[in-house]
Amino acid sequence: MYLKVNRDEVIEGLQKSASIIPAKTGAAYLRTIWLKSDGGNLRIMSTDSNLEFCGTYPAEIMEEGLAGVQGRAFYDLVRKLPSGELTIKADAEGSSILVEQGSRKYKLPTNDPTWFQKFSSFPSEGAVFWSGDFLLELIERISFCISDEDSMEAIACMNIVPAADENGQFVEVCGLNGHQFARLKFINDDIHSILPEEGILIQKKYLVELKKWLTEDEIELSLSEKRLFFKTADGKETFSLPLSYYQYPNYKNFLSKLNDDDVSRMKVDKSELSMALDRISIFNTDSNRCASFLFNPGELVLFSQGQEVGTATESMEIEFSGEMERIAFPTKNLIEILGHFQSDKINFTLTGAEAPCGVTGDDDNEYLVIVMPMKVQEETYYSEEDV
Repeated sequence: MYLKVNRDEVIEGLQKSASIIPAKTGAAYLRTIWLKSDGGNLRIMSTDSNLEFCGTYPAEIMEEGLAGVQGRAFYDLVRKLPSGELTIKADAEGSSILVEQGSRKYKLPTNDPTWFQKFSSFPSEGAVFWSGDFLLELIERISFCISDEDSMEAIACMNIVPAADENGQFVEVCGLNGHQFARLKFINDDIHSILPEEGILIQKKYLVELKKWLTEDEIELSLSEKRLFFKTADGKETFSLPLSYYQYPNYKNFLSKLNDDDVSRMKVDKSELSMALDRISIFNTDSNRCASFLFNPGELVLFSQGQEVGTATESMEIEFSGEMERIAFPTKNLIEILGHFQSDKINFTLTGAEAPCGVTGDDDNEYLVIVMPMKVQEETYYSEEDV
């Protein structure tokens, strides 16, 4: 291997490559960034045995070859070098590579090339283009409702499934963690067409890494039997991740409760409610993490108390219909939920004091979040005088 490459043209690719490899744990070959020079390009590749990244960048190739270097160290070196041309050359024994930039010279050990395992190829047949900024928004609005625990299997995944109703076909994306649920529907015939009938599941930990790779630019998307592939529109970078094959829970049952005749409905100003909940949260404790909602005609009263911090009460105007008198929600969870809505007005569909509550926004088309209320036990605090 012997090549020259511009440092600024590869630094972003090295950063993305280094971000998916383990820092210290795992086998040495998983901590490797692979450099391959051929066809007038430098290919930068890395994997953690599940995720795969491959970037192709223009270079002046004097000698083709393959070298594996300790990924974090190589990235840190190039990151700290100034802009300019880099010369990368393997030594005669193939045990090291030499990195030069002007008077700067560095020697890094290389790994056994037999460790290199072929990366999955992007399936061009059936590939479709998609908006990178929409996918970023989609992950952001769904993933906070996905469980962080891998042991939770399906509910540690984002569910993307093709669907249809009397109005036509659409794609439904869901996240569930046991006490919260988020769903976003959107129309995209291309995405709908490549999805299997049962949909696909993507683990949350892989969504985190996908977000680091994505930009707002257009991307190309493709599926194989076991993997989901992404490619930049210019074809320079590919990123792929494994699909999961758990059985996703049937969420239709609790969604149907939102359409019952005896539900209560509230419409409230999002900004006013969010700021009130933020103040209410000061009065939450480890044993009482909720805000109580008390409903009066045209008025919502928020209440919270903590033995060590005191009590808080706020009221605001609302539109309300139904028989619900009181309900309690985990304060910080509800603040987070409201933060994912763009609408000025938020609608609550209350199915019961201990039953699912649906949250929608006037201007958040086909976006729904469900939050489970908290069971509130009345507490009486006694003073020394009472005793």
